[in-house]
Amino acid sequence: MITEIQTFFRDLAASGINLTIFYDAFDFDRFTTGLGNTLLLILVSAFFSIVIGAACAAILSLTTGWPTKIIRGYVALFRNTPLIVQMYFFYFAIGSIMPVGRSEIGLPQPLIGSFSWAVISLSLYSGAFNTETFRAGVGAVHGSYQEAAFALGYNKRQAFFSVTVPLALRFSFASLANNLVDLTKATTVAYAVGVAELLYVSNQIWSDSLNTIEMMNVMLVIYLILTGAVVVIINRVEAAMRLPGFGLGDGQ
Repeated sequence: MITEIQTFFRDLAASGINLTIFYDAFDFDRFTTGLGNTLLLILVSAFFSIVIGAACAAILSLTTGWPTKIIRGYVALFRNTPLIVQMYFFYFAIGSIMPVGRSEIGLPQPLIGSFSWAVISLSLYSGAFNTETFRAGVGAVHGSYQEAAFALGYNKRQAFFSVTVPLALRFSFASLANNLVDLTKATTVAYAVGVAELLYVSNQIWSDSLNTIEMMNVMLVIYLILTGAVVVIINRVEAAMRLPGFGLGDGQ
């Protein structure tokens, strides 16, 4: 079966459609490695960005004073500066002052590699948007729910985590899906610091095989699939957590 597929795409290349990733083992390995790194970037960055967003939203909702000022400053900084500038800052400015280790053969080796810096940049960037998403979700919960929790003997922190947060999540899913779709597309910026993600390896392949148009179309299809998968997953989680009657116009 594999041989038949390779033969088909090799014959297709003779007609002018050169998809080397389907019949050349070297290009196939490079492409699958890049795709795997992209998927890993999406999963890890999405996880940490959600954690960052939830933690920052909780701080904004429960505290006052300097913690909230720090969070607001972080959100303003990362939402209003380009992602590529942030990634360059972490990789070149912060990375240049980080301690350097030694490889097995004694050569200098940074303790934090390009992939890790990309994850840090993407997580903080998307985390800033998730902070506003979750904060808006908390603000959308009608105050009567918290008042009912107080009447049952809950303190402010208990009411927030046991009542407000579960309801706020349901208001946040639509905006969170948009943020995660943006994060999925933003992983291509990791190319700038040498992470071998999908765009990076595709550039190598079309430079070697002169099949730019074919690889661009393959990348377009893959990112449509990836962003579609993110939306489907979020929608399924939202449907599973839906409460009958909750989320109507009257806040009930």
